[in-house]
Parts: sequence; structure tokens; C-alpha cells
Amino acid sequence: MFSKRTSQSHSESFSKYRAGKSSSRSKRSFREPPSVARRLERSSKPDSPPISRQVYYLNLTSHQTISKRVHRCANYFCTAYSNLTSAIVTICVGPDQRLFAAHEDVLCVSPFFASSCRGQFLESQGKRINLPDEQPEVLSSILEYLYKGDYYPRLMHNKRRDSWELENAGVSAAQATAESTIINQADGAVILKETAIYCAAERYGLDELKRLALRKQGLQSAIQCSTILSSARFAYAHTPDTDSKLRAHYLALIIRSRSTFKRSGTMQMEMEAGGKLFFDLFVAMCNHMDDLNNASKSPFAR
Repeated sequence: MFSKRTSQSHSESFSKYRAGKSSSRSKRSFREPPSVARRLERSSKPDSPPISRQVYYLNLTSHQTISKRVHRCANYFCTAYSNLTSAIVTICVGPDQRLFAAHEDVLCVSPFFASSCRGQFLESQGKRINLPDEQPEVLSSILEYLYKGDYYPRLMHNKRRDSWELENAGVSAAQATAESTIINQADGAVILKETAIYCAAERYGLDELKRLALRKQGLQSAIQCSTILSSARFAYAHTPDTDSKLRAHYLALIIRSRSTFKRSGTMQMEMEAGGKLFFDLFVAMCNHMDDLNNASKSPFAR
């Protein structure tokens, strides 16, 4: 089930759970634009120069406009929306009712928002969508992705090592931890932001965003056992039983770091509380042991 296995032992945090590390600053940004962007990109000339354009989305609560030059793929993405001249939709998020605004055509990349903009969940006065159970940090990242094809921290390519890393790889461990986690407003637990974004992308029908969030989560480091377990429970509560990516990601992580988790008091309490997560973990551990036994019986084994 799991293609890679390691037997490294860690303390209560994980400092090497990432695909690659480097202090080199030779980087380029990585974008995974939505399907509209890919179709337009294939139809364009490969050597055509990028178009200078700025894209905005507004957090009406903080009154701060986020403006950055858009990557080449995002330029094609914006062209598909007639220079972003569609109607503005107001989105009311969370129990504090924080307000965001975005162009209707951009939101309609998501089947969920497309249905909302057709009137199913709109209030009678103006174009307004209420998301009382959503978290502002998550929706902010989703809007950034819809406009630019990525969200902070972006994936960066290290040419020297030929590997991918997050653009905040050089910050302190404390800052990286703060940027990679959020507080779950439902129970106050600390969870990984990428897990929350993945689950939101599942609800909104954004498959490319799910892949991007999962890839970024694999590059996170210095994650506490308690954060991993609370994030795993969140993932199980907000993904369907058919999910084969995020749930398997957590099962593989716990198995690879079993020497740490078996000494964790948090792990003991979570297992005593029970849940489908730990049944799946038991099955995954059995499969792992079966794989080891089959490998030892192989005629090619030394």
C-alpha cells in the first residue's frame, strides 16, 4: 500500500518530513492552474511573452487589497474571464461573518460556487454567499488559488537539487509552524492548514487544489504529534470514506514514524477515544507487516 518506508525515530516533532531541503535561492515558482488555464495554455504559442496584469481580491474586513503580478498561466486564466468584468459576489465567512469579495466568473470554476451563483444559496438582496462553517484563512487561500493558480506559501523549484520546496523554507521553525497551522473553529484544536484546504477543496469540487494542498503538506516539517493526530481526525471527519489520498497520507505518516507515536501520550489518549482512523491504521499496519513477511520469503531476498 505504501511505496516508501523509513525507520527513522524522531522526538515529538518531525524535522525531516519533507521531500527535499536546500538553502539555495535559485528558485522558480510552481503553478497548478485550473483546467481552464491549461486549455488556454495549450492553444497559445509556446514562446509568446507574458502579459503584464494585476489581479485583486479584497478582504473587506481588513480593508487590505492583495495585489501581485500574475504568473503566465494565471494571465491565460484571467483572459478566460473577459478581463474580470463579471459581477462581484460577497462571501460571508465563519461565525464572525468576515466578508470577502470575488468575481463571479472566477468563483464559478468551482461547481459549488457556480451552483450558489445561479441562485441556490444566494440571499434575496444582491449576490451574497454565506459560509458560516468555513474558516477565513482557508477561504482566503482558496481565492488566492482561484486567481493565481497557487497560494502562500507557494511551491518553488530548486534547480540545483532538482526538487520542490515551499517558498518559506528559510524562515524559522516557529514562524513556519505558525504559517502551516490554523485553529479549528469547531473545537479549538490546532490543525494543518493544508488539511483544511484539502477538505474545503473536496467540498467545492476543486480537484487540482486538492492535489496541490496534499503535495504542500508533504513538504511540511517540525510537526507535533498532537497536530498530526488532530489533523488526521479532521481529515476523517471532512472527507468521504472513498478518499484514498489524504487519509492514506496520515496512515503512512504514522506508520513511518511509529517509534515516535508509540511513546506519545497524545497517541494513547486518541486511541482510547477510538474512531475509524484507528481501525484503518490497524489494517494499514497489518498490510505493512504482510508486505515485510512476503519480502522476506521472496527468493530474491538476501
